[in-house]
Amino acid sequence: MRDLGRASVQIVHDLKNQINGLKLYATFLRKRLDKAGRPADELETVAKLLAGLERAATDMNLLVRYGRPLTLRPAPRGDLAKMLSAAIGDEVKIKVGGHTFTGDFDTAALTEALRDITDGALHSRVHAGDAKGLLEIGLSRDESGGAPHAVIEWAGVKHAAAEDLFHSFAGSHGMRMALAAKIIRAHDGDATHEADKLRVTLPLSKDEE
Repeated sequence: MRDLGRASVQIVHDLKNQINGLKLYATFLRKRLDKAGRPADELETVAKLLAGLERAATDMNLLVRYGRPLTLRPAPRGDLAKMLSAAIGDEVKIKVGGHTFTGDFDTAALTEALRDITDGALHSRVHAGDAKGLLEIGLSRDESGGAPHAVIEWAGVKHAAAEDLFHSFAGSHGMRMALAAKIIRAHDGDATHEADKLRVTLPLSKDEE
């Protein structure tokens, strides 16, 4: 299974390179048609072709990243609350406990993971026909197991399918969710989907007050 996985990742990597080559040809064709004043339907067709190739290349890149080992660059005393705020922007509010949340985190990788989890949660609600409901995100601290952990929860995540959103691999959002979970696990954390809630746990600095 391991050899098959490695071979599959290499095949996808090669296909991605071929698609990138096709994108160059399609871009050249679009510019040539544009200069020649071709009909709008021809230009629209080439634009759709380019968009499809771009989506395919992006999805393949996600699969290649998922299939290869992660290389993290953690820095001490990273502020998880700031990363979460940067990841979700201003559209979704965060309910934060009265503590600070610092640990040894790769800021870029973890911010990407938190952003993709939030996007996946929002997408699942739209797909399930519940885009109007409120997505609630909470950040709290748990010391019940001895070592401090941060707990991030996305509540009110409704979805049409019954599978775990972190392991569905359904489309681009599913691949991003799976990669996000892998990034979380590489930080010695965990990502789970329980009913209508997504939960991420991450270890915090032991000397945090």
